[in-house]
Amino acid sequence: MIDIDEEVIDVQTIIDAMMTTSQSLAELAIRFFLNLAVCWILVQFFYYRKSRRRDYYFTFMVFSSAMLLLLYMMGNAEVGVGLTLGLFAIFGVIRYRTETVPIREMTYLFIIIAVAAVNGLSPLYKIVGASGDYPHYELSLGSLGVLVISNLLVVILVWVLESGRALKHTATRLVLYDRIELIVPERRAELIADLEKRIGGKVDNVEIGHVDFLRDAAYIKVYYTLGKGESSSIGELTKAKNYVE
Repeated sequence: MIDIDEEVIDVQTIIDAMMTTSQSLAELAIRFFLNLAVCWILVQFFYYRKSRRRDYYFTFMVFSSAMLLLLYMMGNAEVGVGLTLGLFAIFGVIRYRTETVPIREMTYLFIIIAVAAVNGLSPLYKIVGASGDYPHYELSLGSLGVLVISNLLVVILVWVLESGRALKHTATRLVLYDRIELIVPERRAELIADLEKRIGGKVDNVEIGHVDFLRDAAYIKVYYTLGKGESSSIGELTKAKNYVE
């Protein structure tokens, strides 16, 4: 029994060593450029087209490429993938907890991490001739096709959802409002008309929050419709102190 185990270990060692340097480089190139192309499509044609945030554009592209390389290298080494993901989680907490990241940017960040994980860990090569004298690796066109289709499905999903958002792109914002005489229910129409004039968009609904009668001001949560191609990069502020200088 011990001899059989040693023989199995020896055969496995030989099989693992059969991937040539050119095959390893080809595998890395396929993973890297496929991931780069998919992430570029997601960022350029879906995210940046509406947000116009160059800082997040840079972050998404670099983060995706670095994530793929780390997962690929850790996957080949004797290190668990969980440790790799945990390492990136630590980096993410350290960096992104310093400021409020809008929900749309956070969603794209998770999408890019998921795409990088799929492209970095999916098997592309198969062992051929394992029972013969010369076992070796060959690129599996079926596995490559499944990987390409998986990336394509992500792109299609984001395209469908972003197309739905384009029909009616809504946003919310807290406003420090100075005409508190209009916050009463019977003057709601006047309030909405005044807000539309000030923010330059169609107001769908409003919620009255804290009212400061000493300063003649009130905090109002405004639900409004953005114009085509417009975006709300500031997002929603939730603390009154953010409005006080």
